[in-house]
This record gives sequence, structure tokens and C-alpha cells, in this order.
Amino acid sequence: MSSRPATIGQLRDSGWHSVPVKAELRRNAAARLAQGRPLLGGVFGYDDTVLPQLQNALLAGHDLIFLGERGQAKTRIIRSLASLLDEAVPVVAGSEVNDDPYAPVSRHARDLVAEKGDETPIEWIGRDQRFAEKLATPDTSVADLIGEVDPIRVAEGRYLSDELTLHYGLVPRTNRGIFAINELPDLAERIQVSLLNVLEERDVQVRGYKIRLPLDVMLVASANPEDYTNRGRIITPLKDRFGAQIRTHYPLDLATELDVVAQEAVPLDVPGLRVQVPSFMSEVVGTLTQLARSSPHVNQRSGVSVRLTIANHETLVANAARRALRLGEKDVVPRVSDLEALASSTAGKVELEALEEGREEQVIDRLLSSAVLTVFKQRCSLGGLADVVLGFDEGTVVHAGEDVASAAYADLLMAIPALRGPAMELAGSESPAAVASAAEFLLEGLHLAKRLNKDTLAGRSAYRAR
Repeated sequence: MSSRPATIGQLRDSGWHSVPVKAELRRNAAARLAQGRPLLGGVFGYDDTVLPQLQNALLAGHDLIFLGERGQAKTRIIRSLASLLDEAVPVVAGSEVNDDPYAPVSRHARDLVAEKGDETPIEWIGRDQRFAEKLATPDTSVADLIGEVDPIRVAEGRYLSDELTLHYGLVPRTNRGIFAINELPDLAERIQVSLLNVLEERDVQVRGYKIRLPLDVMLVASANPEDYTNRGRIITPLKDRFGAQIRTHYPLDLATELDVVAQEAVPLDVPGLRVQVPSFMSEVVGTLTQLARSSPHVNQRSGVSVRLTIANHETLVANAARRALRLGEKDVVPRVSDLEALASSTAGKVELEALEEGREEQVIDRLLSSAVLTVFKQRCSLGGLADVVLGFDEGTVVHAGEDVASAAYADLLMAIPALRGPAMELAGSESPAAVASAAEFLLEGLHLAKRLNKDTLAGRSAYRAR
């Protein structure tokens, strides 16, 4: 920053030109598209749906609103828009509203430029200072968004009619930047009215002051479609002023769901433990969420967020780590018996339809079983496991559960040799913990496919012939 121009005169000599914020975003977005670079980072599953609409909105210079259920990356996309701003831009020194040195709008900046001319000092601000975000709540006021008279400045001796007594709100303070408001329908309708001028006339008015503060700001909002009727609504004149309305969605396939988990899940880091999550167990967790989004027992209006998949993945690993610590094992590999722990992380993230008391756990158990069976059918061939089923015909009983050590499954492979090949292939490793996870998955899949019986008591399971 020290090598940048420090006065308006130096800035003019450097050849710097001022452009509106939407033109700046358009220029930088167009450059990324022309170079084949992704417009935004860390967003999965929107390449053919949401992102083309977003690119159009940016190129058209539109204010925009994202509509979608919870957990659809609306806030992540909005915050990522700041990366399309220039690295730094100059403002008049001491300005509260990021005054353009060539076209100041606040009284402070206009007076300073009139007094000092080309010697007016300037400052450089980065992208983070040009992005502001506000969560709409019922107690949000016009003063928060637009501004209010500052009683401290009045007490210092200024007249109420003096523009310098104003304390600007978030919108003016984000001049020449991006202002985002989340959950827009939660904003009281009378407060939404205060945004009408910002979106159309591009100015703000504070109380009875005869001032016009022309702003250069891009307004971005998010909302849940159900909010139009449940908690509030977006007033029609305000909706009409948004240039683009973009509908988001949940991941359309399992691979995208798991990409989000790989990016967002917090890795378990416990000294002395080695964590390995088999791909088939990750697929079970993701499939559970996918099934919940189509289940008639789950309220689809409230949505089933990707946060469910992330929380369940973290819980699955945590339960496997707890088992490893209790058994004195170093390798942490989740098994089917760890899936029972997902009841706690699932119940709070899905809204079930009205059911009798106690039915919630049954619904979650049914979803878990369906998820395991779905992945089992995709991964395994029942014909290839026929010899495994025959191995139980001699009265073999296999016990599984949290208190069963990984090494115990070595005895199982000796008792049922036909299980060794499929288990080793599925595990992809000779680690006892990985083999134990694969063996348990195969046994549970055979049970759900009605090839084996299963008895469950006090957290332990026993698999036997039908």
C-alpha cells in the first residue's frame, strides 16, 4: 500500500480511472470466464444450474436475490462475490462512505476536496472492507441500514440541520461495494421500504434531511421460499427492483454431496489415532441424506440440508474413535455398528411429519437401513456372496458391536473363508480395522437383503442363518 498514490493529484497522475462497482464486477467476472477459471471457489453441484444464472446477472449488472432452502450455499456464494472485487481501491481519507476521490458524495469528503484539491489525502481499502452483510431480524431498524442522527455529534455543538450530524448505516458505509442481507423476508415490511430508493434511484434519505446521497452499491439478498408465507414476505415493489432471482437447490447426486462433506467436515485429530473412512461408509452417510429428501415421513418444505451429511459424517468418525480408544486400538475405521450414533445428529436436522410419540427413532432407523441396503446393492453382487451365506448354514453365529475388537474379525474370516475375498476387496487394505468394517458392512447388507437373520440386544448384534 505504501507504494500507491497518497493524494488525489498523485492518483490522477498514475492514470487510475474510477468505475462503478457493477462494472468492476462485470470486468473481473468476464476475465475469469475468458481465462477458463471458476467464477467462485468452494461451491459444488451448481455448474449447470445456478452459476450460469449468476454469471448472467453479473454481466448484466443486476442486483440479485437467492431463493433456496437452508443449507444450499446461498451465504457462501454471496460472500464469495467479494473475490470479484479489485484488490484495492482509493477513497478519500477519513470517509465513512468510501467516497470516490473523483466524485465524493459525503459532506466531509466534498468539503475536504474543495479545501485541498489535488493535495487531498486518500487511503486504499481492500475487498473485505467493501463487503458488508446483515442478517435480517425483526428488530432491524432503518437506522441500522440507512442511518440516523448521532446525538454525540449534536452534543458537540453541531446543528441538527448539519449533514455532519448523521451517522450512516450499513448500506451507505458499503458504498462502492457489495451489501448483502440474509433472510430478507424477516425484515419488517416498513423497513423493506427503506431499500426501495437504494435499488432504483441509487440514493438514500435520512429522516427529514434535504440530502441526496447517490450510492454505488450492489445489493444481494437471500431468502427461503417458504418465508414468503411463513415468517414474512418480500414486498412486491422490492421484489420488482431485483434484476435477477436465482433459485438454489440441494446436491442432485451423491458424488456432489460427498464433495461438500470432504470440504466442510472437520477432521478428527486425536494424538495416536489414525483415521480412515471407507468410501462405502461415506456413501451410506450421503445416501441417508438423499433418501431423507424424498421420504414421505420428512417435511420436505423445511428441507434436508447438506449440514445433515456433514454432521453425520463427523459423528460417525467420532463414534468410531470412541470405540477405538476404549478398545485400545490405533486405527479408527467406522463400521455399520457406528451408524446407531447418527440418531442424535439426524434428529435435530430433519423435521418429521406429525407422527405418534416414539416413531421418530423408527423413521431414522428405517432411513439408515435403506441407506445401507442401497449402497450394498450398488457395491456388491448377491450372487458373489452366495458362498458366504452357505457358510452360516452350519450354525455359525457372528457377533458385532461397539465392544467387538477389530482383531476378532480375523477369527470370522477363518470360520467363513468365503467372506475373506469380498471383505479384503471392499476394504482395500489389510488393516484389521478396515477388514472389520468391510466384513460388518457385508453381513449387514446380507441381512437387509434377507439372506441372513440378525438379533440385536443392548447394542450388540448377532448374525445367523435364516
